[in-house]
Amino acid sequence: MTLGKKVILPILFLSAGILVFVALKMTRAQPPPAEIKERIWRVDTQQVTPATLSPELTLYGKVESPSVLKAAAPGEAIVEQVLVKEGDSVSQGELLLQLDDRDFLPRLDQARAEVDQLEAEIASERKRHQSDLEALDQERRIRELARASVSRAERLQKKNLGSDSALDEARQDAAKQALVVISREYNVGDHANRQRQLQARLLYAQAGLKAIELELERSRMLAPFDGIVARVAVAPGDRVRKADVMLEMYAPQSLEVRARIPAPYRDELQQSLRTGEPVVGQARVGGANIELRLERLSGQADPRGIDGLFQIEEGLRWLRLGEMIHFRLRRPPRENALAVPYQALYGGNRLYLLEDGRMRGIEVQALGSVIDGLGEERLLVSSEEIKGGAYVVITHLPNAITGLRVEAVQ
Repeated sequence: MTLGKKVILPILFLSAGILVFVALKMTRAQPPPAEIKERIWRVDTQQVTPATLSPELTLYGKVESPSVLKAAAPGEAIVEQVLVKEGDSVSQGELLLQLDDRDFLPRLDQARAEVDQLEAEIASERKRHQSDLEALDQERRIRELARASVSRAERLQKKNLGSDSALDEARQDAAKQALVVISREYNVGDHANRQRQLQARLLYAQAGLKAIELELERSRMLAPFDGIVARVAVAPGDRVRKADVMLEMYAPQSLEVRARIPAPYRDELQQSLRTGEPVVGQARVGGANIELRLERLSGQADPRGIDGLFQIEEGLRWLRLGEMIHFRLRRPPRENALAVPYQALYGGNRLYLLEDGRMRGIEVQALGSVIDGLGEERLLVSSEEIKGGAYVVITHLPNAITGLRVEAVQ
C-alpha cells in the first residue's frame, strides 16, 4: 500500500462518519416544547354585602354602688345581738343588730341631771333678780335717810350743837349705804348676762342629752331601706368604739358597673351621650343575660382612658356588689361595614378579593369587632371598594399578592 492510500483512507472513513452523524441528527424526531403551568392556590372565600353595622368593644367592669350604707357604732358599747348575715335581703325598718343599752343609760342619766340642775339655777336666778329689785328700792330709801342724817349733822355742827365725830359717823354710814346700793344695782344690771350664761349652759346640756338619746336610739340598728347586707363586721360580745363600722348594706337599685373605656373610643362615646343616642352592652353572668346602658362618664381621666358608669337595665338580681364582669359594648353604627374572620386581614388594613380567579388587594379601615349569630367574634371593616356580592379571601396566605392565581374551595 502506497503512502497516499494510507493517508486518504482514514480521512474518507472519518468524513463518512461525520456525514452519517449529521444525517441522523437532522432526521431525528423533535420532542414537544415544555409547557410552564401557573400554580393555582385553593382558598376559602366569603361572599359579603356591606351594611350598617355596630362595632362592639369588650370591656371589663366592676359592680359598685355610690350609696353603700356603712352603719357605724353610735358610741362605745358591747354588741348584744346580730340578727342578720352577709348576703341577707332585709326590709326597711327591720332590726339588724342591737347594742347593750346599759352602756348608754348612765351617761343618759348624767345628762338629764345636768339639764335639771341648770333649769333649777335659771329659776333661782329669776327669784334672785326679783328679790334684788325689791331690795334695791329699800336700800335706796336707806341711802336717802343716810344722806339726810349727814345734812342734819352738818347743820348742827355749824350751830356748834354737834360734834365732829357725829358728823364723821353720819358720813361713813352714808358712804356704806351708797356702796350697798351700787352693788345691788350691779346685780340687777348683770341679771341679763347671768341669764344668758345659764341659758347657754342649758342649751349645751340639752344638746348633750339629745346626742346621748340619739345614741341610745341608734343602738337598735334598723334597716333604712330595702336592701342586701354586704358585710357584717361584728359578732355578739364584741366591744365597738364610736364610729366603728359594724355592718354594710346597699339597695340593689343603686348598683352600677364601672368599666375603663380606652382613650381611642372616648370621644365617640361622649358624642353619643351628648346627642342622647343610647350606648348599650350585654354580658352573661351565670347563664343569665345582663343588659347595660352607658349613663355617664367619670369626672377623672388619664392617658389610658376614662371610666364609664353603666346602669343595669336587665338582670339586676343576678349581680352582687364588687363582682367583676366582662361585657361587649355596642358602639355607634357605621355605614358600609362588613364582618370577616380575623385571618382575612393582612397588615392590619388590607383584604384580598377574588376576581376572575385572581386575588386583588384593597385597603380597608378596621372598625372593631362583632359577635355573629353563631357566637363567633369577627372583625368589622369598611371600604368603598367592596360592593355587594363580592368574595373576600378568608384563607391567610403567606405569599398573598395582587394577581396571585387562586381557586375557591367549593
